[in-house]
Amino acid sequence: MLSIGEGDDWLDWLAGDKFTGEGAQQAADALAAENDSTAVVEPTEVNGYPGFRAEIETNYTVGDSIIPGTESKHAKADATAIIKPRCDFDPSADPEKVVELDCDGEGPIEIDPDDFEPGDLPDPSVLFSVHLAD
Repeated sequence: MLSIGEGDDWLDWLAGDKFTGEGAQQAADALAAENDSTAVVEPTEVNGYPGFRAEIETNYTVGDSIIPGTESKHAKADATAIIKPRCDFDPSADPEKVVELDCDGEGPIEIDPDDFEPGDLPDPSVLFSVHLAD
């Protein structure tokens, strides 16, 4: 799960510098379990962007197949997703004062740390884009 830290941390989080694999691993575990599979997620970086590499393997074998010798093999897949911040802000912004975000396709968004509620943040899809890198 993502959370916004205290002090300067929240601007680092908004820039994509504070992501951890905890929430990614939990989401991958849940989806893998629904498909009788196992997932391993590791943080990575692609072209300077934070991301997560997932490796998935079925808990069951391929079974009968028209391809000889594959009956005892497990299906495997892997992918890497990256997270790109969609908002810019002044790098010298004081995190204890109002910070104005310029987000792709949105008007300016102001965040006032003195009058902040988590519900004040826009939808995560406004703040970040996530897509497969490979």
